[in-house]
Amino acid sequence: MNKVCSLFIVFFLSACVSTNDFGRVRSEVHELQRTQNEARKDIDALKEKTTGVVRQDSFTAVTDSQADLLSKVNATSSGLQELRGRFDENRYFTEKSLKEFTSEKDLLKAQITGLEAQVRALKDKLATLAPQTGQKEPEKESSDLSSKTADPGEKDAALPESKAEAMPDSKAKAYNAAYQQFKDKKYRESRQSFEAFIKGYPKTDLTDNAQFWIAETYYAEKDYESAILSYETLLKKYPDSVKASSGLLKQGYAFAEIGDVKTARIILNKLIEKYPNTKDAEAAKKKIAELEKKPQKKK
Repeated sequence: MNKVCSLFIVFFLSACVSTNDFGRVRSEVHELQRTQNEARKDIDALKEKTTGVVRQDSFTAVTDSQADLLSKVNATSSGLQELRGRFDENRYFTEKSLKEFTSEKDLLKAQITGLEAQVRALKDKLATLAPQTGQKEPEKESSDLSSKTADPGEKDAALPESKAEAMPDSKAKAYNAAYQQFKDKKYRESRQSFEAFIKGYPKTDLTDNAQFWIAETYYAEKDYESAILSYETLLKKYPDSVKASSGLLKQGYAFAEIGDVKTARIILNKLIEKYPNTKDAEAAKKKIAELEKKPQKKK
């Protein structure tokens, strides 16, 4: 009996110990589970916060990037518009300049064609006159000649006494007779006499003067084309003649008379440049001023 009671007491005590330990362990397990749950909640909260921050930072970065990109696009677009405006402006001025150049080129072509036609006509006329006068056609006709006005002074017209003494009486008489015919307005006879003088005395001090007065006979007859050619013969054959400046002046006048004002100005300006301190240069300046007041004849 006592033995059975002892076993029962031992079993009861063992049971009590096991129950207490199990409760304590169970309590500890619950505590650990609670702690674990709280830790998990904290982790989840941190994840949400972290995710929000990352998303916000990413969103802010993307927004900033888009704003910067948009600014660059706007700047590029503005630059393109400015370039397009400059291009359109340059194209307008280029097209305008091209049209003006084309018009000017056409005008110059027309003027050149007109000058060439005049030169051909003068050459044909000279070729017709050459057999009659015994003159040779000038080797090259100038296409840049033209104009008119009063006669320059008739200096060195009659044969000076010094020159008359230096040449035979027949030569002096021939020259003076031809000039007297010019003064008497017998231009055709005077021209023939001067041509005969040149043919008979081709290398005297007055041969160039005789050529000048031949041109003057044409001018006096208002045969300006023939006068232009005769003045040109003087300038080509006798470039150092004392009559060279007067020949240029009267050639300019002759071109003005046939309406070629542009060529007249060219010749008169050439005279002023080449013989600046002469009476002929002064006369040329006055003639240019006179021509400036007149409208240029279109061709």
